[in-house]
Amino acid sequence: MNENKTNINWYPGHMAKTKRDIISILSTVDVVIEVIDSRIPYSSRIPDLRKMTRDKKSVVVFNKYDLCDKDETQKWIEKYKEDGSLVVTCDSKNSNDYKKIINEINSLMKSINENRIKKGLLTKKARCLVIGVPNVGKSTLINKFAGRNITGIGNKPGITKNMSVIKVNENIDLLDTPGILWPKFDSDDVAYNLASMTIIKEEILTIENVGIHILKKLSKYYPNILKKEFGIDNYNDDEVEEYFEKISKYKNIPVNGEVDYERIGLLIVNSIKQEKIKGITFDRI
Repeated sequence: MNENKTNINWYPGHMAKTKRDIISILSTVDVVIEVIDSRIPYSSRIPDLRKMTRDKKSVVVFNKYDLCDKDETQKWIEKYKEDGSLVVTCDSKNSNDYKKIINEINSLMKSINENRIKKGLLTKKARCLVIGVPNVGKSTLINKFAGRNITGIGNKPGITKNMSVIKVNENIDLLDTPGILWPKFDSDDVAYNLASMTIIKEEILTIENVGIHILKKLSKYYPNILKKEFGIDNYNDDEVEEYFEKISKYKNIPVNGEVDYERIGLLIVNSIKQEKIKGITFDRI
């Protein structure tokens, strides 16, 4: 089991279609709302989004902020602000955090409409494109915007399949898009970070290798969490069977002479998916 050589290419047809659809409707969009995972602020950003959305005004939403290591994620927030981005943090459990996004939209639209008035044009309502990788929490946010359950929600990628328009109020319409990924990841670390947060479907990478990646990150950055959650002090590839066996015993999973790597890998991934592990940020500046 080795996560260093992946050469991952994963680009389902509906994602390619989404990208074409986004480009085709951009002329009607006023504000781009980019939703990213606060635990992987670099890995969960779409690399060519700025090129794709050109000069559109945008808001970067650090979603699932309650699950991240706030000290480390703050470094990314400052970096994106320095790059000229408007940034909002959203707690996945706080039902009112979305209002911060509305405030930013209203502020951006005030500027847009002032320019329209100067040109003798009528003011317009905001048409906002919501975009992000799969399973980043877009649907949950949109349901909060709308005040009702209008988009399917599930803790797995690929729930939203088609672009749709949602009326938030008299001033704002949202364009919801399916989660989008890119044809090839720029590093294995990015790919495995995405898989660790269930952004890439679990069958794309072997579950035990994703589990190993999580153990490595915890060993490097969060040894206390590693010890508490899995009963080991550190991790290295030279003794993978020994570590998986220790985790099996710590979790009271029978070994029966042979370690079940897939079962332990799934257990490790689910510890993040089910939010048993919090306060982590895997991307580092």
